[in-house]
Amino acid sequence: MHVQDLWHRYTPTDTWTLQAIELQLQQGELVGLLGPSGCGKTTLLRLIAGFERPSRGSLSIDGREVAGPRRWLDPERRGVGMVFQDYALFPHLDAWANACFGLRRGAGTERAAWLLELLGLQGLEQRYPHELSGGQRQRLALARALAPGPAVVLLDEPFSNLDVEVRLRLRSELPGVLSQCGTSGLMVTHDPEEALAICDRVAVLERGQLHQIASPRELVQHPASAFVGRFVLQGNLLPVSRRHGGLLQTALGPWRLCDHSPVPPLPSAGELQLLVLPDALSLEPQSDAEGVVLGREFLGREWLYQVQLGDQQLRLRLPLAHDWPRGQRCRVRPLPGAEALLYPGRIPLLAQPDQ
Repeated sequence: MHVQDLWHRYTPTDTWTLQAIELQLQQGELVGLLGPSGCGKTTLLRLIAGFERPSRGSLSIDGREVAGPRRWLDPERRGVGMVFQDYALFPHLDAWANACFGLRRGAGTERAAWLLELLGLQGLEQRYPHELSGGQRQRLALARALAPGPAVVLLDEPFSNLDVEVRLRLRSELPGVLSQCGTSGLMVTHDPEEALAICDRVAVLERGQLHQIASPRELVQHPASAFVGRFVLQGNLLPVSRRHGGLLQTALGPWRLCDHSPVPPLPSAGELQLLVLPDALSLEPQSDAEGVVLGREFLGREWLYQVQLGDQQLRLRLPLAHDWPRGQRCRVRPLPGAEALLYPGRIPLLAQPDQ
């Protein structure tokens, strides 16, 4: 599948819902479409499926253009499967009839039977959707989408309605199922952990713009923008209040750019942001300090603290030995040798607090 220079808005007076989207899926690849609510994820799925017409640009599936300035194919002719968030199964049809719904009469039933077995639904063919568990209904929706042999299957937050255990099990199985079927998958999610865990590549959207598409490792190690660092890595963005040569002043104190790294021309201090990850910070109780602990989350082997520092809320990952209550005044500082990234431009520099 190839999405080329795709733009969309619902009326001529609306702002752009999607802008200049470029996206390509390889056979058998699972790509996550990640971003906050309202960023255009579901709109992109609807354009690919054929439920909406793009304002500009083109879409090709399996080497055939399905939407463009002079080309339009109806959804049923595109070779696209769709798995909806609420499953959208037919309640009056049993599991077998649901799985075979998109097939031509008498054709493809062997594939439907293979998919039901592959997805652990063998023996449940005569049950109706209301007689299946949530996980079984989700598997059935996936079997129905894959039965006609689509080139691409679109998944709109497919695991959001499932309990934790079932969600973890199904999402770990999804890449293998798509690979065995030779089908590409595009999965919408707003959960960075889910996208990074199972997808071959992840595309990050914000306000209709594609910030980055890369492997999970590339996203984590080299976020292309400050937004990617904040949304995907849950990093802290600190505005730079003053710059003097290689010294940057932030709410956490001064930082120095690495002497051995080439530094391109930088904009004014007010346009610079420093991305600092939660595990690069320390917390020290201090009665007259500016920081205040707002709360914390137990993550099993560590705490995730939320700290108010001036007009900013910071995230800190700290060992369990750090046991500070809500309302505790504290001093927040970078750990010795902590790393940071300077934006815009993803300048790959180490920032060190000036001791």
